[in-house]
Amino acid sequence: MHRPEPSTAVLFDLDGTLVDSAAAITRCWTRICATHRLDLDEVLRIHAGRPATSTIRLVAPRLAETAVAAIGTAHLALEYDDTADVTARPGALDLIAELDRMGLPWAVVTSGDRRLAEARLDAAGISTKLLITTDDVTTAKPDPEGYLLAARILGVPASGCVVVEDAAVGIEAGRRAGMRVIGVEGAPAEVVVAQLMDLLDLL
Repeated sequence: MHRPEPSTAVLFDLDGTLVDSAAAITRCWTRICATHRLDLDEVLRIHAGRPATSTIRLVAPRLAETAVAAIGTAHLALEYDDTADVTARPGALDLIAELDRMGLPWAVVTSGDRRLAEARLDAAGISTKLLITTDDVTTAKPDPEGYLLAARILGVPASGCVVVEDAAVGIEAGRRAGMRVIGVEGAPAEVVVAQLMDLLDLL
């Protein structure tokens, strides 16, 4: 079997990949959907990997953009303060420590804004030298802009990057960036690892 060229950088999604924020996400969407009469089941089905405003547009396409923005702002306000049970996913801390030991650059590329991403990283005990958020790009996932920006800042070619994702929109973003994509368990990717530490065998 053909083995890919050695990787020059690893680019991680945040929620569902490096951190477990599922309970907080569900709580916040439950409150927002109840307040604004949005379909909670549909929101929870499609939200993964998307900014809140993108999710709102999909479930309520007739809403005025001002309403979408207002609901998105309200949703973020809830998320900023709901980090008490956000934790690092099993193996995440060991994996990034090993990447640092190997001297392999890594970054986090998320569909959240910087304040939210930093709050969740802090809650999980993860420190990253490079964090790309929606504050840094014009278009969020599935657009590849965030992943391409991370590669450019790290000074590595896109073809040498491995994207680690849990959501379909993030997997699409990685593929569109011309990067190798590996999914965490349950992700709709061609290559999936059962545990984060298994990623080391694929780099």
